[in-house]
Amino acid sequence: MSKHNALTEPVYYILLSLLTPMHGYGIMQNVKKLTNGRLNIGAGTLYGAINTLLSKGLIAEYKSDLSKKEYIITENGRSVLNVELNRLKELVKNGEEILEG
Repeated sequence: MSKHNALTEPVYYILLSLLTPMHGYGIMQNVKKLTNGRLNIGAGTLYGAINTLLSKGLIAEYKSDLSKKEYIITENGRSVLNVELNRLKELVKNGEEILEG
């Protein structure tokens, strides 16, 4: 998958978080940690994103019991995450070249 829409910041961090199996609350805490508290994902945003990512095959249920569902990124999700990382690198490179001359 080489072409895709740009990921939103919350979705980018959710996918990054799911390189390790994690449940919803763990994802919210990890995103907060990764962004030094700058980005707080609410439950509604998180579970809406999880449903979308599941339907697109970018994440999968890893473990499910009655108390907690865990999720993990799929190979397709890793591919999308890598494409997005390269897109972001290009943005930074172009910005630095232009701003710093």
